Amino acid sequence: MSGSEFKSLSSGVCVCVCVCVVCVCVCVCVCVLQIDEEVAKLLELKAQLGGDDGKHQFVLKTAKGTRDYNPKQMAIREKVFNTIIGCFKRHGAETIDTPVFELKETLTGKYGEDSKLIYDLKDQGGELLSLRYDLTVPFARYLAMNKITNIKRYHIAKVYRRDNPAMTRGRYREFYQCDFDIAGQYDAMIPDAECLKIVHEILSELDLGDFRIKVNDRRILDGMFAVCGVPDEKFRTICSTVDKLDKMAWEDVKKEMVNEKGLSEEAADQIGEYVSMQGGRDLAERLLQDPKMSQSKQACAGLSDIKLLFSYLELFQVTDKVVFDLSLARGLDYYTGIIYEAVLTQAGVAPVSNETQQGAPAEESVSVGSVAGGGRYDGLVGMFDPKGRKVPCVGVSIGIERIFSIMEQKAEASAEKVRTTEVQVMVASAQKNLLEERLKLVTELWNAGIKAEVMYKKNPKLLSQLQHCEESGIPLVAILGEQELKDGVVKLRVVATREEVRSIHTMSQPSLTGRERERERENY
Repeated sequence: MSGSEFKSLSSGVCVCVCVCVVCVCVCVCVCVLQIDEEVAKLLELKAQLGGDDGKHQFVLKTAKGTRDYNPKQMAIREKVFNTIIGCFKRHGAETIDTPVFELKETLTGKYGEDSKLIYDLKDQGGELLSLRYDLTVPFARYLAMNKITNIKRYHIAKVYRRDNPAMTRGRYREFYQCDFDIAGQYDAMIPDAECLKIVHEILSELDLGDFRIKVNDRRILDGMFAVCGVPDEKFRTICSTVDKLDKMAWEDVKKEMVNEKGLSEEAADQIGEYVSMQGGRDLAERLLQDPKMSQSKQACAGLSDIKLLFSYLELFQVTDKVVFDLSLARGLDYYTGIIYEAVLTQAGVAPVSNETQQGAPAEESVSVGSVAGGGRYDGLVGMFDPKGRKVPCVGVSIGIERIFSIMEQKAEASAEKVRTTEVQVMVASAQKNLLEERLKLVTELWNAGIKAEVMYKKNPKLLSQLQHCEESGIPLVAILGEQELKDGVVKLRVVATREEVRSIHTMSQPSLTGRERERERENY
């Protein structure tokens, strides 16, 4: 290599080295700047979470989609529960209970597109578990496990859904369901009609306002999709879109069918003609003569059952609130026949959208959401049976949280005081040093099955005892005094009027016979 070549090579190497050094310096500077930015972000986040002592700044609150209930709210809930349970028992149902979580495999594939709302639990000891989404699938699993072929049962328990909560409208991530189901092989539509009768009774007794019970049949829907040109593989996904008609305008539903689900505009328009239809038994008869619907055996079978259902509903005297509505879909995969849903239609009961399902403003009333729903699911139990043996089932679920939200608003708007206890009488004293006597008397009342209360003070003032009665809604107060003790009686006073109704012998007074003592106990 010549000297000139060596110099040329050396200068080239130097230039490359210099360039590399500059690049490295630039990269290092960029990395340092990025690190500084990330450190600044972390320090800012640390400042939000807590101070330099490393302690986390805990925010005391309930988890998203859950809530606490105070005594007043629980009193209202108890009234609602008692009404519902009373109706279930009146119809001869017995109750069961199932675990709050199930094997994930038990719940998988039962809810269609709603499966994404299931809460999965972390793996604990090898079992993949999920919180129950509803009470129906666990009930079907219970029937299959225990080889039960007929039962009329009710079940009231909490379920969990990873949904976007709307707390003011009674939609939570943790909430109660009140289910009534009839399992067994019976003549068509009789159990189905009884389920609708139960919904009618409960909503009427709770006095929530005007309501409507919409009915349809999954076989009618499937037949309608078939004659409208929907491919078989799109039935379920199109059904879930139709199910949104109570929340979306038809134009938006159609757009989802065409743009997102790949349905032709012609098929969507034909579906639109049918889902706008509402009526009663006359609509079922008319559709049986429809040139398109009459081509589907499935649809004809469903329409015949709708006719039969309405004949039983007439006998049960509930047709005034029931409407055959072809837009009702209910997206759950396990329904096989009749489906139904109850909605409140009285305006101003709860804060909701002021649009109808077609998107036009409502003039007289507005749907305030579903408060009950259900249907027939003849194939669900067979999914859990090793031999695929089916147990026909039909049931209804009452939306207790939705109902409670409305009842709570009505209670707040009313001047009527909600009692949070059931105490019948307060044992009070007008003078000091009578604690023992008060405790003896309240013990006698408790032993006699009377709901009674006493203040936890040695010498409470009579006025404060009466004020406690007024605040708690306790109707009666039994007042002890020195003279009353000598006479072996107590004064019984009506709290609201301060009127003394009578003096009653104490139960322990020796002069009373057993029969007289029992009579005095009844007088309380």
